Amino acid sequence: MSVDTVSLTGWGRTAPTTAVRFRPRTYEEAAAVVRGRGPRGALARGLGRAPGDAAQNAGGSVLDMTGLDRVRALDEEAATVRCDAGVTLDRLLRILLSRGLFLPVVPGSGRITVGGAIGSDVHGLDHPGAGSLARHVDGLELLTADGEVRTVTPGTALFDATTGGLGLTGVILSATLRLKRVVTPLVSVSTERATGLDDLLARFTAGRGGPGDPLPYASAWIDLLARGRATGRGVLTRGEHAPPSVLPAHARRTMRAPRTVQPDRHPIGPLLPGGLLGRTAAALLNEVRYRSAPRSRTGELRTTAAFFHPLDALPDANRLYGRAGLVRYRFTVGYGQEEALHRVVRRISARRCPAFRAELQRFGAAGTGLLSFPAPGWTLALDLPAALPGLARFLDGLDDEVAAAGGRVCLAQDSRMRPETAAAMYPGLGAFRELRAELDPTGAFRSDLARRLAL
Repeated sequence: MSVDTVSLTGWGRTAPTTAVRFRPRTYEEAAAVVRGRGPRGALARGLGRAPGDAAQNAGGSVLDMTGLDRVRALDEEAATVRCDAGVTLDRLLRILLSRGLFLPVVPGSGRITVGGAIGSDVHGLDHPGAGSLARHVDGLELLTADGEVRTVTPGTALFDATTGGLGLTGVILSATLRLKRVVTPLVSVSTERATGLDDLLARFTAGRGGPGDPLPYASAWIDLLARGRATGRGVLTRGEHAPPSVLPAHARRTMRAPRTVQPDRHPIGPLLPGGLLGRTAAALLNEVRYRSAPRSRTGELRTTAAFFHPLDALPDANRLYGRAGLVRYRFTVGYGQEEALHRVVRRISARRCPAFRAELQRFGAAGTGLLSFPAPGWTLALDLPAALPGLARFLDGLDDEVAAAGGRVCLAQDSRMRPETAAAMYPGLGAFRELRAELDPTGAFRSDLARRLAL
C-alpha cells in the first residue's frame, strides 16, 4: 500500500487542503487505515470528480480507492455485476456494452468510480423513468468505523444513509448493481432548438421522459447569457438506445461478430490556456453553439461515450475557468415552481455570468436516500469562474430563491453553501446525523464538506 502527503482539491480546483493519502489494494489494507486513523478521521476518495470539497479531508487520512478495481462477478443471464468500489464507470461500460448490457443509471461523466457514484447517488438523463443509482443497487459491502465490513441491503436505514451519504457512513468496498439490456452500442438522437425558457420547458414536457417514453434520455443546454425574449433559449437533446434496424448494413454485420468496445481517444493536455471564459468569450461561444444547432433533427447516431459523456473528451476543461477554478451550482425546484426557475435564470442572465456549461434536466420520484439530491421537478447545473467578483453573495441569493420554492442545492457538487441553508433544504439531515452519531460516535469518517455544513 502506497502512502504520501498530498494537496487535494475537487474537480473545480478550489480550496485545496492537505491530507495523508493511502492507496489500499485489498480490503484488509483499507480496514487497517480506518483502524489506524488519526484525530482528523478518514475519508474514501475516487477520481476526484466532485467539483467541491466532498472528497477532501484536511489534516486527516484519505483512502484512494482506485487500487480496488476488480470486476468480481458478471452474471449475463441475471444482468447483474458485482465489482469493487474503485472500478470506473467508463471501464465498466466498455465491459458491459461488449455483452449487450448497460448501466441502469449513467451520470454526466464516466470518470467516476462505482463507490463515488453510490456515495453521491448519481442520476442520469432518464431520471423520470430510472430514478437515481440507489434504486438499482442490490447490496454493498461497507467498511464501518469499527474496522468491520457490513453487508448493507436496500430497505435498511444504513443503506438509505450510505446512498447519497458522501462517504460519511463508511468506506464502500464493493457493490452489486442490476443492469439493463441493450441491443446496440449506439444511441439514436433527436435535437431541437428552443427560442426561450417557456418554449424549452414545453418541449421537455412534450417528450415526457417517463418509463413509456420512446426517447427516455433528455437534457438541454441553456444559453444563460441570452436576454430579453431569448432568455433561457436552448437546445434540447433526447435519445434512446438504437435498435439494429436503424444501423447501416455494414454496422449490423459487424454487430453479429464478437466485439470489444474500445474507449474513445481523448486529447492529452489543456485545450486552451486557462481563464478564457470571460463574459465576451462565453457570449460568443454560446451564440455559435445555439446557431450551429439544428432547428430540428432526428435519427442521428452517436456512440454512448459521445452522447452520455461529451465533456470527458476534454480532460482539462476545468482549466478554462482560470487559476482560481470553477464553482458548480446545481439546484432543483419542484413541478409547479416553474416561475422560481424563471426568476433564477433571469437573475443569472441579468448578472451576465459567463456560464458556457449550463444543463437543464427533469427529475422523477425521489429515492430513499436521506441526503440524496433528486426530487420531482427541474434541475439546472451551471459552471462559473470562482474568481467572478461578488460570486459568493450572488449564489447565496440564488440559494434563498431556491429554498423559498422548496428546492435544494446538490451537496455532492457544492463548494460554498451555508450550513443553515443545507439544513433547511434537506429534511432528512436530522435522521442522517442521528444514525451517523450512533454508528460512528468518534467521528471516524469526516470530510471538508461535512465540517463546513455540519453534516
